[in-house]
Amino acid sequence: MLKGDTPQTGEPDNTGSPRHVAIIMDGNGRWAAARGLPRAEGHRRGVEALRKVLRAAHELGISYLTIFSFSSENWSRPASEIGDLFGLLRRFIRNDLASLHGDGVCVRVIGEREGLEPDIKALLKEAEDLTRHNTRLTLVVAFNYGSRHEIAHAAQRLAIEVAEGKRDPATITADTLGSYLDAPDIPDPDLIIRTSGEQRLSNFLMWQAAYSELVFVPIHWPDFDKAALEGAIAEYATRERRFGGLIAKTGS
Repeated sequence: MLKGDTPQTGEPDNTGSPRHVAIIMDGNGRWAAARGLPRAEGHRRGVEALRKVLRAAHELGISYLTIFSFSSENWSRPASEIGDLFGLLRRFIRNDLASLHGDGVCVRVIGEREGLEPDIKALLKEAEDLTRHNTRLTLVVAFNYGSRHEIAHAAQRLAIEVAEGKRDPATITADTLGSYLDAPDIPDPDLIIRTSGEQRLSNFLMWQAAYSELVFVPIHWPDFDKAALEGAIAEYATRERRFGGLIAKTGS
């Protein structure tokens, strides 16, 4: 897993615009069903929406964009649908990686890679290796990801250090545990958006979301575009963020 030197588990910066936006891309299947189309078409249109949002993130000055592309719970879906999703991932990386690299996008991947097909693991590594030094936008892809597993894995690593006598349990703090998560060098999301009207995190970035603003939009992911992203950011800008202390308004 990706591990940086400094954990970013504190309160997010309060500069008006979100530096880090995370999105739960929900509703591909419902979008397709409403139009009498196969679910695979909904997922395909969802990839098109992702391309639009990536361009919009560039234009809106977002530094980090995290997308929930495949949950560890998604393995319970029909094998045919999983095959469609993996096929889309393969095509997205093969077709879009060069343009992402040219646009200065750094791709990071969080989630469990053990058990994935070798070519999928190779493609994820290729995307990270090629774009490693890009700085315009960091695209964090949560793939085969579950927040509970991420936290449990961090705790296991700390427990091993304690058992081996390498760490005093008294030294384990929230920041310590945060530094053992998948990408501790990336700041916590300021704004988490979920499409399709559902209002829950669904095991996504639960540790990192401690101080995030949550915006739930009723439209399905294939219909999400720059205007929808701007609308979510506008709502974020109206929030009063207390962080346990004085009011801090995001748009001030």
